[in-house]
Amino acid sequence: MRGIRVGRVAGIPIQLNWTFLLILPLFAYLIGSQVGEFSGIVADTFGVPIAAEAITAGSVPWVLGTVSAVGLFVSVLLHEFGHSLTAMRYGYRIESITLWLFGGVASFEEMPEDWKQEFTVAIMGPVVSVAIGLVSAAVLIGVGLPPAVAFVVGYLALMNLVLAAFNMLPGFPMDGGRVLRALLARNRPHARATQIAAEVGKVFAFLLGLFGLFGGNWLLVGLAFFVYIAASSEAQQTTMRAAFEGVSVDDIMTPREDLKTVEPRTSVAQLMERMFRERHTGYPVMQNGRLVGMVTLQDAQGVREVERDAYTVEDVMETEIASVTPDADAVTALETMQQSGVGRLPVLDADGELVGLISRTDLMTAFNIIQTGGRESLGMSSDAGVLPGLGGRSV
Repeated sequence: MRGIRVGRVAGIPIQLNWTFLLILPLFAYLIGSQVGEFSGIVADTFGVPIAAEAITAGSVPWVLGTVSAVGLFVSVLLHEFGHSLTAMRYGYRIESITLWLFGGVASFEEMPEDWKQEFTVAIMGPVVSVAIGLVSAAVLIGVGLPPAVAFVVGYLALMNLVLAAFNMLPGFPMDGGRVLRALLARNRPHARATQIAAEVGKVFAFLLGLFGLFGGNWLLVGLAFFVYIAASSEAQQTTMRAAFEGVSVDDIMTPREDLKTVEPRTSVAQLMERMFRERHTGYPVMQNGRLVGMVTLQDAQGVREVERDAYTVEDVMETEIASVTPDADAVTALETMQQSGVGRLPVLDADGELVGLISRTDLMTAFNIIQTGGRESLGMSSDAGVLPGLGGRSV
């Protein structure tokens, strides 16, 4: 998830997504407009009355709303640090923590597959929230605070406890869903545990969406949609990782001898004609036996039809090329494609020589074959081999 980087704590970049810049003032407004109601809830929950007349006059509600909203998102940030710092202790790298519309997201470079590690990482976020809630409640009850300060402290005590409880609901990939997967993975393969947790998460998301819809809470509806999509996505990725275990790029790629390539001096008109004739939408560009670029249909379409005879492949090709090595695993190739926004990658050896090409189509075809027929139907042993029939599919 992208955002504006605002700093770095413990080596972790902190980002603000643009949706956070919209939701923060909205939260400040909603809290400020209901200061009286919230003060009553805080008083009933913790037994500490707050003089309503002292916090509802003039501009005080809006100041309290702003401070409480900021405090809430700081609490969310600390919640994510609970996950992140625990994961770092196990040796996992955290790419960033991003505050956004629905709270916070810690982006892990790799998720733990050991169930004990995942359980500990998942549970530490809610543990931090509970700790903040209890400490705030203790301060509220044990210290005589001015009404305005008591409201903010009481609000944060209440909301952190609610945050912890909500996150522990089994809505994979929320914290509770990850705890569920960890417990399921004690005696099941990780991929199967993920599938079960994801199905539970989808049911939870459906019920949450109905609750939000009938209650007129569109934020809950949006959160339900996010949970459903995220559960489906992570389940698919985990299934692919399991299917591609032990499968390298070399097993799937189209080897160099079977590749169709173009030269830099080829005109865009000739390129378009080849694309139509050969049903390819991307080619490596070779010059003197070396890879110098990649050209795609999208690159060619950027040239007006009347000018395609005058422009060459060299004018439109992409020279900053993402690539993979033959011994990289198949999932790494797919992730590189997703991060680079491309549909195919050149495969380069240690000397930078082109040895093949792997496309999204190759990966999806291999995945479907493995899912339906297993590795044996591909001619692979459990530890090595090739996937016959995939060469030439770099479309």
